[in-house]
This record gives sequence, structure tokens and C-alpha cells, in this order.
Amino acid sequence: MSLRLGDAAPNFKAVTTEGEIDFYEYLGNSWGILFSHPADYTPVCTTELGKTALLKNEFEKRNVKVLAVSVDGIEKHHGWKKDINETQNCSVEFPIIADEDRTVANLYGMIHPNASETFTVRSLFVIGPDKKVKLTLTYPASTGRNFTEVLRVIDSLQLTANHSVATPADWKHGERVIVVPAVSTEDAIKKFPKGVEVVKPYLRYTPQPNLD
Repeated sequence: MSLRLGDAAPNFKAVTTEGEIDFYEYLGNSWGILFSHPADYTPVCTTELGKTALLKNEFEKRNVKVLAVSVDGIEKHHGWKKDINETQNCSVEFPIIADEDRTVANLYGMIHPNASETFTVRSLFVIGPDKKVKLTLTYPASTGRNFTEVLRVIDSLQLTANHSVATPADWKHGERVIVVPAVSTEDAIKKFPKGVEVVKPYLRYTPQPNLD
């Protein structure tokens, strides 16, 4: 069965380009991104890992640790990493898991047989500090992921986990947010001192609450 939002993210031990890891120990109290790649030395994957490396500071600001998964072996990973660094002008410092026996791929449902019986699709999981699955994204092998969207979603997840708000369509960090229906307008006015704009009884906006 595929993993659903709110499910516990399966723990695992794996060999990676940064040594052997225990997934839960690696994450610690951080948020995590686990994302799969169909194969080493493939063009779209090369750009994706390069982009992730270039966003290192953005992930660190958000207390997010990243791990990539590919079903190729560790020696192949090390060679590919050199190519990524060279062609994408970056330094890949996050672990790339060598999942030759497809343990991680199967735990996370990363192989979709109707797409390919042997290679993983472009699955991405955002995992909270509580080790629960907060978001899943699945792209076909032919389409590279949008990492600006991944960062946007993490901003939303972290904001909404700590405040009684939701984020509207196309929301970006710094923009106004929506008061969740569970909070009455009367309580919202007390809870959000920056102000509450009532458009409809069920549609109420307030400035992003975790900004000065």
C-alpha cells in the first residue's frame, strides 16, 4: 500500500555517499526530504541534484535535511556526483542512497510498475520532525521537479503546523494567509492582532503571523 499523508515514514538503514545512515537518526529533530531518481548518469536527475545542492542554504534556513535515492550502486553514485558538481557548478554534500536491492524504493512505493518495473519514478516525500509524512509529490521520469515549489510547500507546512492558518492558492512567504474555519471570527480577532479581513464568514485573511 502506498504511503498516505499522516502515515509514519518508514525507518531504514542504508549505504550512502556520506556513509551508512539510520534514517531517523539522520533526521533527528529536523524536517526531511526524501526524493528518488530513476537512475545515475541521467540528464534530468543530474539537474535536479545540482539544483538541490545549490539550494543548500535555503534548506538549512528551514531546518530541512535532504536525502536522494537511486537504485544504482555506491561506486556509481560517487562517479556521478563528480559529474553533477562539474556540470551544475555545485557541491553535492547531502547523502545519495545506494538502493540496489530496492529496499527504500519498496518501503516508500517509489516504483510504479506501469511506468517502469525496475526504475523509480520521481517521488518526493516531506517528513516532519514527528517522522510523519506531510507531503508527497510524484512526477514521471521525463519531468524534472520544481524546487521553488518544494521550498514554498515547506514554508506553508511549517507555518500552518504552528499557527491556526492555511495558505491560499499561489501563496508565497510574506503574503497574507487564511484563518482556518475552526477558529471563530471573534477568536481570530483576538488571536491575530495584525488584523482580520472578513470577506465571507468562511473566508478570512490575516497577515502572516510569524513575521515581525
